[in-house]
Amino acid sequence: MKGARVKSEGKPQRRLSIVILFIVIIIGLFLLLVNFITDWMWFAEMKYVSVFFKELFTQLKIGIPTFIVIGLLMDVYFSRLRKGYFAHIASHEETDMKKLGRYTKLTAAVFALIIAFYASSKLWFKILEFTNSTSFHKKDPLFGLDISFYIFKLDFLKELNELLIGVILLFIIVTLIYYMILITMHSPDIMEEDDSTADFTDDGERYTGSNNPFGDDSPFGKFFGGVSGNARKQSRPQKHFDDKNFKQLLQIASAQLTVLGVVFFIMLAIEFFLKQFDLLHAHTGTVYGAGFTDVNITLWVYRILAVLAVIGAIMTVVFIKKKQLKKVFTIPVIMVCVGVASIVVALVVQNLVVSPDELNKEAKYLSRNIEYTQSAYQLNDVTVKQFAADENLTSADISENSATISNIRINDYSPVKTFYNQTQSIRQYYKFNDVDVDRYTINGKLTQTYLSIREIDESKISDTWLNRHIKYTHGYGATLSKVNTVTASGQPDVLIKNIPPESTVNEINITQPRIYFGELTNDYSLVDTDEDEFDYPDGSDNKYTKYSGNAGIKLNFFARVMFAIRENSLKLLVSTNIDSDSRIIIYRNVEERVQKIMPYLSYEDDPYAVTVNGRIYWMVDAYTTSSYYPYSEPYSGVTGSANYIRNSIKVVVDAYNGDVNYYIVDKTDPIAKTYQKIYPKLFKDFEEMPAALQSHIRYPNALFEIQANMYTRYHMSNYKVFYQNEDQWNIANETYGTKNRKMTPNYYIINPPGEKNEEFISSIPYTPKSKSNMTALFIARNDGDNYGKLVLYQFPKSKTVYGPEQIEGLIDQNTEISKDFSLWSSAGSDYSRGNLFVIPIKDSLLYVEPIYLEASNAAIPEVKRVVVVYGDQIAYESTLGDALKSLFGSSGGADTTGTTVSDSNKKLSKSEYIQKAQDAYDSAQSALKDGDWTAYGKYMKELSNYLDKLS
Repeated sequence: MKGARVKSEGKPQRRLSIVILFIVIIIGLFLLLVNFITDWMWFAEMKYVSVFFKELFTQLKIGIPTFIVIGLLMDVYFSRLRKGYFAHIASHEETDMKKLGRYTKLTAAVFALIIAFYASSKLWFKILEFTNSTSFHKKDPLFGLDISFYIFKLDFLKELNELLIGVILLFIIVTLIYYMILITMHSPDIMEEDDSTADFTDDGERYTGSNNPFGDDSPFGKFFGGVSGNARKQSRPQKHFDDKNFKQLLQIASAQLTVLGVVFFIMLAIEFFLKQFDLLHAHTGTVYGAGFTDVNITLWVYRILAVLAVIGAIMTVVFIKKKQLKKVFTIPVIMVCVGVASIVVALVVQNLVVSPDELNKEAKYLSRNIEYTQSAYQLNDVTVKQFAADENLTSADISENSATISNIRINDYSPVKTFYNQTQSIRQYYKFNDVDVDRYTINGKLTQTYLSIREIDESKISDTWLNRHIKYTHGYGATLSKVNTVTASGQPDVLIKNIPPESTVNEINITQPRIYFGELTNDYSLVDTDEDEFDYPDGSDNKYTKYSGNAGIKLNFFARVMFAIRENSLKLLVSTNIDSDSRIIIYRNVEERVQKIMPYLSYEDDPYAVTVNGRIYWMVDAYTTSSYYPYSEPYSGVTGSANYIRNSIKVVVDAYNGDVNYYIVDKTDPIAKTYQKIYPKLFKDFEEMPAALQSHIRYPNALFEIQANMYTRYHMSNYKVFYQNEDQWNIANETYGTKNRKMTPNYYIINPPGEKNEEFISSIPYTPKSKSNMTALFIARNDGDNYGKLVLYQFPKSKTVYGPEQIEGLIDQNTEISKDFSLWSSAGSDYSRGNLFVIPIKDSLLYVEPIYLEASNAAIPEVKRVVVVYGDQIAYESTLGDALKSLFGSSGGADTTGTTVSDSNKKLSKSEYIQKAQDAYDSAQSALKDGDWTAYGKYMKELSNYLDKLS
C-alpha cells in the first residue's frame, strides 16, 4: 500500500515537471524568435516583406519535402531492417513492439530533421542561384561550359555532394544506433545454454544490487546489463557460444554495408569529377587557371580517381557477396597510391618538363589567362588613345579650357574636413564624419564640390537613455564648398553653411536638412513620443521638432515588449513618453541598413551624400563578385579569393525617411540579372532612378583602383610580352604630406582630349616598372551614356614624359620652394603637400600641386601656395590663377590674388565676424613668424576690417 501511495503522489509531481518544462520551452522559443519578429516588422516597414520571407519560404520549400521524403524512406528502411532482423535472429525475450515502433519513428524523424535543416539552411541561396542562373554567353576554353556553370552551379553541386557524403556517414551511425536498439529490445541468443548449472559463491549470493547506470528496464539498460553480466540470479546455467545467430547478424550487416559502400564510392567518384573544374581557378607556375601540368597530369589523375571510385563501387558488391572483406580495401589503397604518385609526377613534370621551356609549354594557357582576366575586370573594353604629350600650350588654350582649369582641386580632403569641423560643427556634439567629392551645376556651370553632412556624434552627448534615443535623434544640414576656391586666408569658400542651412547658390537649397540616417547613427531612435526632439541650436536657445517622416515601427504593446527584449531595455516598456502612436527607428546606420536588406552583395565602405530637390540622400556602391571566374587572377593575389567584380548596383538611401532603393546600372552583368530574378521586387532598372539622382552617380574609385592595379600587367595582350613582363607598369608615386606614397585615383572635371564637353572623370597615372617617367594616363568616365567607360591615354615611347615622382623632384630642387619649406619648418609651422594632379589639356600635360601650411598656434591648415609645372617650367604662386598667368599669361578662369574671395565683402553674423577676426589674427601671427611682412600686413588689415564690422 505504501508503494501505491508513493506512486500516486509521484503523478502530480511528474505532471508539474512536464508543465514547467513546456513553459520553459515556450519562453525559450519566444526569446529565440524576438529578432525574427522584430526584423519582420522592420522589413514590413521597408515594404520588403517578400525579400524577408524569400529565405524562410525557400528553406521551407526545401526543408519540408526533404524531411518528409527522408523520414518516410528511413521509416521504410528501419521497417525492413526490423523485419529482416526478427526473421533471422532468434531470441528468448519478448519484445515490446509498441515501444520499438516509437523508437523507430523517433530515430527516423531525428535523422530526417538533421538532413532537412542542414540542406535548407546551407543550400537555399545556392539553389536559387542555380535555378535562376543567367548565361555569360562566354564559354571556358578547357571544358567548353558557359561561365554561368562556374559562377552559379559548381559551388552548389560541390556542396550538395559533400552533403550527400555526410549523409552517408550519418546514415551509417544511425544504422548502428538502430541495430543497438534492436539488439537491446530483441537480444539475440548468441550464447547457447546447457543442462548443467553452477551456484554462485557466498559473495555472489550476498550481492543484491545493480551497477547498471541506465536501469534494468530500458533498452540501453538491457544492453548494458547483458554486457556487464550483472543480472541478479542465484544460479545460472553454463553457456557456450552459438555462432548461428552471430552469422545471421553478420549477413544482415553485410547487406547494409554493401549498399552504403556502393553509394559512398559513387559520391567519391562525383567528388573527383567535380574537382577537375577547380583547376580553372588554380595557380600553378606562372598561369592563373589550368596550366600545362594541370591539364596533362592533374586533370587525368582526377578522371582516373573518378573511374577507380566507380570500379570500387562495383567491387564492393562483388567482394562482400563473396565474403572477401579484406579485398574491399584494394581499390581505396590503389586510389591512395595514385594520389601520392600524382603529386610526385606533377612536381617532376612542372620542374623538369615545364620550367625549362615554360614560355612554349604554357603559351596557350597564358593567352587564356590574359583573355579571361581582362574579361573578368572589363579591361577588354578599355579604349586606348594615343596622346602626343606636346609642350605647345598657349594663353588662348588655357582660356579656352576654363572648364578644366576652374575645377582643379586646390583644397584637399583632410584640411577641408578639419576646417568644416572647426568652423561649421557649431556645437561640440556635431561632427562631419567625411568629405565627399561630387559635381553640381552652380551658376549654370558644372562645378566640382565638397559636400559633408553634419551628424550627431553620439559619444559627445550626455549618456542618458532619454538623450540617446528620444532627444538627440538626428543630425542637421550639410556644408558645401568648391574644390578650387579659397578665401583670402587660404580657407575653403563655403557656399552652404550654418544651421539652418544658408545657401549662396541658386541651384542648391536644402529644405529638409534633418539627418535620421547616416554614417554615425548607430543607436535606435524613438519618434512621435510625448517628448519633443532637439532640432538645432539657435544662439543660446534650442529649437525642437517632431518627426513627420515615414520611418519607424508603431509601438503597440506587443511591439514594445518585443523591442524591450531585443534592446535589453526595460525603459522601452515602462517609459511614459511612449504611447501607441510612437515609433522606433532601427538600423539607422546606412551601411548596416543596406547590408541587412541584401547581404549577398559587397558594399563600398564609404557611402557619399548628395543633395537633390531640397533633400539629402546617401549613395552606396554595391558590387557583385565571384571567385569562380575561369582563368582569372584574383585581384588580392590570394588564390581562391574574388577574381570577378562589377559595380552593377547603386543603392540610394533617403537621409530623412530611410527609404532604400536598389538600382541596376549594369544590365550586362549576369550576377546582377540573376539577383533580380531572385528578388524581382527589390532591384529596379536604372531608368527608374530619378534623373536628378542619376546625375550624381560616380564610378567608384575603389573599383577603378582594382582595375588600374590589374591593368599594370593585363594591358599586355601578347603572351610572350606578358610572360617576360617586358612592358609591365606601376602606378605612379607622389609626395603627399611629406611622405612618398603610391597615388590613388582622383576625381576631376576636365574636357577630355577629343571630346566636346567637360566631364566628371577619375584618373590615375602609370609609369614603367622601376622607372619614374610617365607612360600612360588611365581615365574612368562618370557622366551619362559614357558612365563606366575606361580610356587609356598612352604616351609616345620615343619621348620622355615626366612622371609625378620626377615632378616632385623638380619641386624639391626649386630654390624658392625649398627656401620657404625650410623657413616654415624653422618657424615651427607644419607644411604639407597635397595631391599632385596630372591634367590633360589638348595634347599637353599640366601638373598642379597645392601646398598647405598649418601654424603651430592654429588648428586649421590653409592653402599657402600653388605649384604649377609645365615641361621644365615651374610656377610657384599664392593662387592657381597667378601661377598660370606667370606661365601662360592667362589664368584660365582660376582665382588670382585680386579675385580671391574676400571675407570682408560677405554678409556675416556676429559670431562669424568674431571667428573671422580670430582667424585673421592667427594668420597674421603666423606670417610674422615666417617673416612674410606682406602677408602680415594683409591679415592685419583684414583684422581691422572685421573689428570695424563688429563695432
